[in-house]
Amino acid sequence: MKKILFFLLASIFVIAQKTETINLSKSIKDSRNIYSSFTVIDQRESPEIGGVQFHNDQVNIVFENNASGDIKDWFTKYNKLGSGEQLVFLIEKITISEEKKDKFQMGKLDFRASTFIKKEDGYHFLFRKDTVATVSSRETPYMAQSLAKKVALICADLLKDSYRKMSWEFSISESELANYEVLLKDKLDILKTEALKEGVYKDSHSFFTNNLESGFTLQTNDKGIVTKAVNGDEKKQIRNFYAFVHNGIPYKVIPVGYTEIFKNEKGLFIEARKEDLFPEGSSNAVAIGAAAGGLVGGLIAVAIDASFPKKKRGIPEYEVYLDPLTGNYILPENFGKAK
Repeated sequence: MKKILFFLLASIFVIAQKTETINLSKSIKDSRNIYSSFTVIDQRESPEIGGVQFHNDQVNIVFENNASGDIKDWFTKYNKLGSGEQLVFLIEKITISEEKKDKFQMGKLDFRASTFIKKEDGYHFLFRKDTVATVSSRETPYMAQSLAKKVALICADLLKDSYRKMSWEFSISESELANYEVLLKDKLDILKTEALKEGVYKDSHSFFTNNLESGFTLQTNDKGIVTKAVNGDEKKQIRNFYAFVHNGIPYKVIPVGYTEIFKNEKGLFIEARKEDLFPEGSSNAVAIGAAAGGLVGGLIAVAIDASFPKKKRGIPEYEVYLDPLTGNYILPENFGKAK
């Protein structure tokens, strides 16, 4: 009788443990065919991702076979290998958890992965995705399916973004990959120097390595607001750059203009509201929850003047740090929500 009861309970447990497979089918083709090989390194301590509840069932999100093999097969399905360099996909974290509220559940995906180019002298950083995504059962009854799709979409975005990036000149060994962020940050001039170069920086990597665009000088309007960068007959709107330094002060270009960059022991940050970074109706409006970076719209540049009274300018309430490896915003928890 005890054996029968054991098998019945075991059967119920197996039935209740359902799975949702991550479908890696979206095209990730890179028409350049510049990679000689593609390698996936999974440095997670456990291959388990996690899951969420659906009615009385626990639904676990899984790769069809395993993360490394599935992602490699996905890449080679859409890309022909050439005679160039080796592209490396480093999986750092993929975890899914659930928080139960009074009348609904919240599913949470915590994702982090990076890409590198492997050369003779070691691994050269390309790009990374470090983000958190949430799903509510009130809006998406089958949360497991939605979270599995988000894993696939973020992986696809990471690869596509990496195709457009130049690899860093700094290299690290394979044994140092687990600690690559600390090692690369330690090599960034902008985090160590107080003597910033006057001028404009075309992208985040140029800014954090303190390599400005040669020959450009800043142009201001009659109110002292920086509007353009000029190099002879070439004139570019300031919104086309990632950041600039004017009168010794660094500024980050944002959709509504630009704002001062500050530094503390944690790194570089700006003070901003949700409306400053993601204005409604702009072409750069994105969902809050993922770290979004360096986006600039077609708005006329204006400065967020710190000298204005707080009530008049609606004082920014959040410190938004800048990811030194990607230039993305690291949004604080509850960013944009009423306090």
